[in-house]
Amino acid sequence: MNALLTRWIKPIVASALVLAIAISGNMAIAAKPAQAKSVSVDAASRADKVVSLGLKYKGTPYKFGAKTGITSAFDCSSFMQYIFKKQGISLPRTSKQQSKVGHYVSRSNLKKGDLVFFSTAASKGKIAHVGVYMGNGNILHTYQKGIGVTVSSLNSSWWSSHYITARRVL
Repeated sequence: MNALLTRWIKPIVASALVLAIAISGNMAIAAKPAQAKSVSVDAASRADKVVSLGLKYKGTPYKFGAKTGITSAFDCSSFMQYIFKKQGISLPRTSKQQSKVGHYVSRSNLKKGDLVFFSTAASKGKIAHVGVYMGNGNILHTYQKGIGVTVSSLNSSWWSSHYITARRVL
């Protein structure tokens, strides 16, 4: 009888152990999408906060070379530095330097909070301007004396034709 039990019990215990490991492995795999979703929700929440803060400065004057950290005037890159820093994201000083952080995002995959980069009439196809994508085809940025912090359509002829790239930092 002992030989018969040993012959059947060992395979049953081994099968139960394999099944337990398989189930716990599947639970760990199932937990990963939930974790990824919370990171995505966190990024969306931070993007909302970046855009909301930026909109509070709508109309603030543009000043080329504005000092980092002041809020009485911004240039495009100091504005991005300021609103992203409030969400714990440190950005370099210039738009060209900012275009090298985070990771590349295609124009068709833009999400709220992505940095968008443009050339200007003077930069001849090179990055010289940055804004933040707000969603719905709009960007929040600052440029030109008399305009300052404003919302523009990414699909307008000027911004669309001067678009270069985008980066995701959230």
